[in-house]
Amino acid sequence: MPDSPPVKISIIIPVLNEAKAIAQTINQAQNATAVEIIVVDGGSTDGTIQAANHVQVLTAPPGRATQMNAGAAAASGDILLFLHADTLLPPEFDTWVRQILAQPGMIAGAFQLKIDGSSPSLRIVEKMVNLRSRYCQMPYGDQAIFLKTTTFQQLGGFPNQPIMEDFELMRRLQRMGRIAIPKLRAVGIAPLPVVTSARRWQKLGILKTTLINQIVIIAYFLGVSPNRIASWYRQNHKNTSIHHQK
Repeated sequence: MPDSPPVKISIIIPVLNEAKAIAQTINQAQNATAVEIIVVDGGSTDGTIQAANHVQVLTAPPGRATQMNAGAAAASGDILLFLHADTLLPPEFDTWVRQILAQPGMIAGAFQLKIDGSSPSLRIVEKMVNLRSRYCQMPYGDQAIFLKTTTFQQLGGFPNQPIMEDFELMRRLQRMGRIAIPKLRAVGIAPLPVVTSARRWQKLGILKTTLINQIVIIAYFLGVSPNRIASWYRQNHKNTSIHHQK
């Protein structure tokens, strides 16, 4: 009896002026079986669409939640994986995604994080992120969050807010089941991490970036409006080209 075909994974990449990063991200994501890649552009003016012209490209109003929801609506896969434009997926990511979501009670998953930089301070940031993700079941968008399409639809997609959309989705998913972030061991035993650009830490500095991130999270927990948080966040990033990243 022939083996069943692998479950299809739809990789959704929201972009805004990511011409320098998007080609490498797409090429890495294409090293997989039964995947489709959907790039959702929020109004780029730097040639991003041209750089991504060998995969499906959609346009949507700017805003990561809006763009990712648009990509999910167009996706044909049984699994959705949301990927930042400056984040590279590890080898055999597709195998791990399918295996993790096939486990009983596993509602979603993400990868551990590695930041593409040599500073010892970035290793500390990585460790903090990975500990939080694993023990608090709270990965963020730059860790390549994935879940079944039916689960995403059941939740109504990402909440329509300008910031913390990944955080809020994770909080809702926690009520439904377990979120897997496999602990790294040897290659072949657990998946390698995703590798994300260090650009936002380099732009503002590691300490300031980490402080801003924590203030955003605390403000959100205290009930400050996402619109107000986003306005403050953009003000602190006004001299960067970072697209709503935390």
